[in-house]
Amino acid sequence: MDKIRVGILGCGYIGAYHARAVLASEHAQLVAVVDENVEKRSDFVTKFQVPRWFSSFEDLLESKSVDAVVIALPNRFHGPYTLKALAQGVHVLVEKPMAFTAIEAAAMVEAADCNKLVLQVGHMWRFDPEVRYVADLISSGRLGKVFKTKGYGIHTNWGPAGWFTKKALAGGGSLVDMGIHAVDTTRFLLGDPLPVRVYAEVGTYVKYFDVDDTATVLITWDNGVHSLIESGWWQPHMDGPEAGGGVYGTQGYASLFPTRSSFFQNGTEQIEDPAFPPRIDHCGQAMYSLQMEEFLRAILEHGTPRPSAADGLVAMKILDAAYESARTGQAVQIR
Repeated sequence: MDKIRVGILGCGYIGAYHARAVLASEHAQLVAVVDENVEKRSDFVTKFQVPRWFSSFEDLLESKSVDAVVIALPNRFHGPYTLKALAQGVHVLVEKPMAFTAIEAAAMVEAADCNKLVLQVGHMWRFDPEVRYVADLISSGRLGKVFKTKGYGIHTNWGPAGWFTKKALAGGGSLVDMGIHAVDTTRFLLGDPLPVRVYAEVGTYVKYFDVDDTATVLITWDNGVHSLIESGWWQPHMDGPEAGGGVYGTQGYASLFPTRSSFFQNGTEQIEDPAFPPRIDHCGQAMYSLQMEEFLRAILEHGTPRPSAADGLVAMKILDAAYESARTGQAVQIR
């Protein structure tokens, strides 16, 4: 395989991040896009000089013109379109959340395994250098035994519109859109433990949506750590930006965005404030490009990407459990 032929489904804001990532790679070429919206598709094709376009995913698959696709469409299409692509021998990078439910996500994992194809989920914060700094700090043991974390996925005085706020297309609200970033980032920081119990309070308080605009989730992991996750749209305040948070250990504390750590030694606090380049955009292009490189590497090496489809499934199990807990008022055990 000379260069991996990539097609992008969805010519929106996130689709553009993926397009730039493909164009920046020496291992891939952007050969096609799919979008029913003629105006958006035309602008996207012109901006990124895409040689072919299609109005339907079925037409793209029938053309046999791609080796891999990026699915950047409303959540309702993530599962069905991933399964269609895998059935046709096409590798998939699917945006988060990978599916509507954990049951659907499990079917996607099985299909990828059975067809020996790469299925990666777009949890791009794993590729951020500041996130990796904190993950390395934890794994080094310098914080001691970690016992608690906090994570955030919140928009203040703002929130998305369109399909994001429609349950039939999104499946959920701020928890699905923003909270999942904090969930997966927290899990990555901790070395990818498995969840054993979830308790959540989820509601719609600020706007008139049929999905949640506020959620508080408590996760207990199989390593004994418990994690508080807050998500929201249109909130009056946030304690940290998207995927930000804090890690509490027996020998120190680390925060993420702003990223620094502190340790108590001989009765005094020692601060480490590592120098990272200024963040022009909080959600920058670089982590999407690194994510794409991981996807392409897995295809070329016939390997398993990280985050894998299995990682995406774990996140879906947590979301399902959170909504069930909010509905029943009880903690939910995850097997």
